[in-house]
Amino acid sequence: MPELLDRLDESGGVVHTFNTDHAYHLHHNPRFLDAYRSADVITMDSNYLFAAMRLRGLSLREPVRGADLADALLRRGASNPETRVFLLGARPGVAALACQRINARAGRALAVGGFGPSMNFVNDEAETAQAIAMVNDSGANVLMVGLGAPKQECWIAANRHRMPRVRVFLAVGAVIDYQAGVVKRAPRLWRLLAMEWAYRVMTEPRRYLRRYLSNLRVFWWVLLEHRGDYRNPGMGAQDSP
Repeated sequence: MPELLDRLDESGGVVHTFNTDHAYHLHHNPRFLDAYRSADVITMDSNYLFAAMRLRGLSLREPVRGADLADALLRRGASNPETRVFLLGARPGVAALACQRINARAGRALAVGGFGPSMNFVNDEAETAQAIAMVNDSGANVLMVGLGAPKQECWIAANRHRMPRVRVFLAVGAVIDYQAGVVKRAPRLWRLLAMEWAYRVMTEPRRYLRRYLSNLRVFWWVLLEHRGDYRNPGMGAQDSP
């Protein structure tokens, strides 16, 4: 985490946080795969996939979850007057509430704007243009996008060039809800036990149960990969292992 924060301070970039839900969508969605390939940094957001990749011999040192990264970046930004954050996502009004809470903790205007778009935001060019204008006018150099995967990653890939002042783009899922306090993140013990997903299912079953049931097939793909038999249908022949 400290090395990633230093890197973002120095050179910025687009950060995606890889988890089982992303693995599921990457298997089916070529546009999402292209968005992932355009990222500057990909962190590991899943203890289970972290363990699987370590078993494959990949030299990952620790998971860096999106919510933890957002918290760490906001803590560091509180003491850096050059950091200005814009929040894009969540339901209308939630991003503004998150800004208020972030700024109260920071003791300054760290969060310089927020916008909760409509459900059809990613397909509405007029609303996208409105959001981009708000980001540019705010002077933000950090953009946290909480639209859910794969929307947020694809949106960033398609529009990052339209926000030249933004140096850091984070695809953060439910983080804006967490920052606003409208959704409670799993207690620390649940996170230490790698059971944050179970807490989400228990507290918001309509939102998460189907997602995590679908994601179970990712572990079959992990087994196939371990045997050398996995083929991603979203890849061309030249990309297949």
